Formats: sequence, structure tokens, C-alpha cells
Amino acid sequence: MSTGRQPDDRLRQAARFFYALKDPLRLRIFVTLAQTGEMTVTELVRAVRVSQPLVSWHLARLRAAGLVHVERDGRIARYSADLEAMEHQYADFRALLTETPDNHG
Repeated sequence: MSTGRQPDDRLRQAARFFYALKDPLRLRIFVTLAQTGEMTVTELVRAVRVSQPLVSWHLARLRAAGLVHVERDGRIARYSADLEAMEHQYADFRALLTETPDNHG
């Protein structure tokens, strides 16, 4: 699976993807969202048992990596895991692993 991007760009994207999931709390937040469908920050705080500022900080990292969506309804924000983005990132990384050096362009 080639995306048309250069190998260095693809490696940088893979690094952002893995960085977003390397922290155990961030990974727990992502898994919780994937299992529940969607949650507010308050619900996440209760589910993962850490402070609201810490949950918000980690959600921002997950959003920056494109792994979490937010839907706003007035002042309420509901977060959900973007499993399609996760699968795409993983598939692109797997493809990068199986390419031969001559396929890199």
C-alpha cells in the first residue's frame, strides 16, 4: 500500500502516530473511547480516574495525531476514537515495513 508520500514523510507520520499512543494514560483514554463510542471530558475523568486538566492535555495530543474526533453541542464536547484513522496509520506503517528499498522511489 503506497500512499504516494516519500518514505521520510511516512516515517515522520508513523512517529507521530506511535508518539500519540506511547503514553499509557493516552493509550487508556483512546481504548476507553474506542470501547464506549464517545464520552465527555467529565465522563473520561471518571473512567480513567485522573484530573480534568490531565485528560484534556492527553486528548489534545490524540486530536493532534488525528486519532480522536470532537463533536460540540453548545458547551458540551463529546470525544470519540477515530478507529478508521488508526487502521489507516497502522496499515501505512505495515506497508512501509514490507517495502523494499527500491520501492521508495
